[in-house]
Amino acid sequence: MRLGVLDVGSNTVHMVAVDARTGGHPTPMSDWKTTMRLVEYLDKDGAIDDKGIKKLVKGVQEARELAEQLGCEEMLPFATSAIRSAANGDEVLDIVEKNTGVRLEILSGVDEARLTFLAVRRWYGWSAGRITNLDIGGGSLEMSTGTDEEPDAAFSLDLGAGRLTHEWFDTDPPERKKINILRDYIDAELADAARSIRNCGTENLAVGTSKTFRTLARLTGAAPSSAGPMVTRTLTHHGLRQLIAFISRMTAADRAELEGISSDRSHQIVAGALVAEASMRALGIEQLQICPWALREGVILRRIDKGLDQS
Repeated sequence: MRLGVLDVGSNTVHMVAVDARTGGHPTPMSDWKTTMRLVEYLDKDGAIDDKGIKKLVKGVQEARELAEQLGCEEMLPFATSAIRSAANGDEVLDIVEKNTGVRLEILSGVDEARLTFLAVRRWYGWSAGRITNLDIGGGSLEMSTGTDEEPDAAFSLDLGAGRLTHEWFDTDPPERKKINILRDYIDAELADAARSIRNCGTENLAVGTSKTFRTLARLTGAAPSSAGPMVTRTLTHHGLRQLIAFISRMTAADRAELEGISSDRSHQIVAGALVAEASMRALGIEQLQICPWALREGVILRRIDKGLDQS
């Protein structure tokens, strides 16, 4: 069965077409996305403004048309933090459905963490033992740990790279004082969730998922995406601290010139790096492995588990 997976995140509208089969791995046969940055369209009341809604409708419509062209038999449309936390989230869903025919399912933060954890577990297998996973999106940070496919603990915090950049940084590069205050804020927000994660037991494998972690690993020397998904990529806490000292003094334009980072991400990578460093420090993690599977693969795997002959 050909599935169209439509992921409306804080940074992008991302549509992946997959030929799914029972027992098979979810390998995309088509991968399309368009930049969104929805957190930048929030008004003073926390609602997505008209310009943001218009951009979202256009992105979802383009994704739907592509899915039809590719012959997708079923769509799995979902949205995450930006719409989930927007003051007018329900209204946005109704407008998108009215104009595109696509009804987005809002994933809770915990479900987002759980589905990402499922994908990570399937990638590394049972022999990995206890896995602790971190995922930094544009709007939120997900943290989870467990020994099975269902995590023992899963948390979602409003510590996304795009959200923090929009709320905290008003200069380019960001002021050192603002960075220090933001670091203290992140530490405080992480404290309870990190304590619960640690209380579950020491992990055998620490993992990072998401574009933010892949970018940070690349900037600290990991293999490029062109090397393929099977190459082991890691991010160390020491390397991350050194990277923050370097990129926090650069403008977004200068960061975009570095190998491994796009202009779409260069403006928010400092905030993302601060969240990554604080999370690793709070959990006592010295090294993460970067997993190529994340939320979208988790959604696909859960759908396959239901049985492809069932709707």
